[in-house]
Amino acid sequence: MYVVMPAVAVLMAYVLDLPERTELALVILAICAGAPLLPKKLIKFGGDPSHVFSLIVNTSLLAIVTVPASLHLLAGTISLDTLSVAPTHVAGVILKTFLLPLGIGMLLRWVAPTLAERIGEPLLKIASIVMGICAIVALMASFRLVFGVGLPSLLAFAAFTFAAILTGNFFGGPDPSDRTSLVIACASRHIGLALLIAANARDQHALELVVAYLLASAVVSIPYVMWIKKRPV
Repeated sequence: MYVVMPAVAVLMAYVLDLPERTELALVILAICAGAPLLPKKLIKFGGDPSHVFSLIVNTSLLAIVTVPASLHLLAGTISLDTLSVAPTHVAGVILKTFLLPLGIGMLLRWVAPTLAERIGEPLLKIASIVMGICAIVALMASFRLVFGVGLPSLLAFAAFTFAAILTGNFFGGPDPSDRTSLVIACASRHIGLALLIAANARDQHALELVVAYLLASAVVSIPYVMWIKKRPV
């Protein structure tokens, strides 16, 4: 998640003849691992809850150091020389989007376990519906702009996701549920962090590039997800 996928993004930027903004988007997305919505996805596909939360908490905390360090190490290689994000800004995004909600949920389950059990599933369903509506609105608002990104960029985003799936399968170990967890974790990006870096770079095309990535990534990921659902337990 923090070594192989950034290396894949840098290699793609060097080898493929892509627009500069797409190269920049690929590298930024690659270093922004540890998406906050991963636990729900991973547990849904059979991941062990203790393994899932250990993976996500540790990778989220690592991002506080790895994201600024990656930007520093890659400065000047893929037009990253003007980018700089302080660890405190990264920590703020991770705290608000993942660690704080997780802490509140843990506290509520400890103080009022019956209430937490009763409201947990409905809250997840409401959150899923809201996220789905937001995704549809963002896609509709940026639909024309997304295709303005160009077919080579869309294919590059799809290839990056496919490489992430292969990487997770290769390094995931012998246990199918652990391997699935790593595949989904590798293929997911922390969009909030990516937008934070893009805002710091004052990239006017950040939104359409992110939406284009989400669209291309979904097209590649859906067949894998369907295969997981049909796979014998």
